[in-house]
Amino acid sequence: MTKWNKEIEEEITLLVKDWLKQKKKTQKDLKRILNASSERMPVLIEMLKLEYSAGGLAQLLKVLCSAEEYWEQDNQIKQSEEFFSDPFGQLDLLLEELKEDCNT
Repeated sequence: MTKWNKEIEEEITLLVKDWLKQKKKTQKDLKRILNASSERMPVLIEMLKLEYSAGGLAQLLKVLCSAEEYWEQDNQIKQSEEFFSDPFGQLDLLLEELKEDCNT
């Protein structure tokens, strides 16, 4: 296993920034996943460094993949909630239009 160094840190920082942007997530979202004390990038990178030290690149990627899976499930739940939150929304609009047509 390659020891953590400045080059690895810079690569991981760029990777995480691009990844968060691609997933439309924030550093705050990653903070929650990592149980970090702050959402600042140096703190997040320090948490990822601990994961890397515990199991190398495989452990670090496992954590990031778990975060992505969690966000995917969370998005699916939110979409389901939005779909079922107002099942009569379209009917209400139609009913309003019918009432307006009847009044004219």
